[in-house]
Amino acid sequence: MSTKIDATLAAAEEEFADDPERAELVRRARIFKSSWLELAKALTEVRRNGRWKDWGYGSLEEYAKSELHLRQETVDKLTGSYAFLQRRAPEVLSRDGVRAPIPSYQSIDFLRRAEAQSGAPRDAVQAIHKRVIEEAAPITAVARQFKDVVFPMNDGDKRAHDASGLKNVAKKLRELLGDTRAVPKKLASEVTSELDRLLDALATKEEKAA
Repeated sequence: MSTKIDATLAAAEEEFADDPERAELVRRARIFKSSWLELAKALTEVRRNGRWKDWGYGSLEEYAKSELHLRQETVDKLTGSYAFLQRRAPEVLSRDGVRAPIPSYQSIDFLRRAEAQSGAPRDAVQAIHKRVIEEAAPITAVARQFKDVVFPMNDGDKRAHDASGLKNVAKKLRELLGDTRAVPKKLASEVTSELDRLLDALATKEEKAA
């Protein structure tokens, strides 16, 4: 969390000192990167009791974005991961984070989606459960090992994904060639022309029509 946001939240915590529940939510938002379970529990409770209405907001998501500086996607992952642990691995909720590590909410969200994924190999889901719940493996390691197994892309999605990656690299290289003196201008011009051909071939119908 950036220093600016942390300072904003610290000021908000002080401002709402006369409303303990509201101030506590702000406090938990400040520390949630190291102890996300507390914030997730509080958000789950506020979603249930609707206290955000008393604080002048139209929805929990609006409140979280404005006051806690949390995106809706983050709120959904936090509350969804907390609810998942309550149902599927309640023992994690009592861990202290020192003697027994607490998995990140991103890893729990990955496991939750893997269990809900139709057709996901059972042995892979069981392996993800072990990596996340027992070993508290980081999301980067879990996703790298299992993403293609439980969330395989179809041919169309893979083509779009590859095309997007190629376009990003080609645009960056084209930009660098326009400023560099590391290669002769003639060579830079020739490569730039080929990159233009590549970008044209990768362009979607909508991009070509624009």
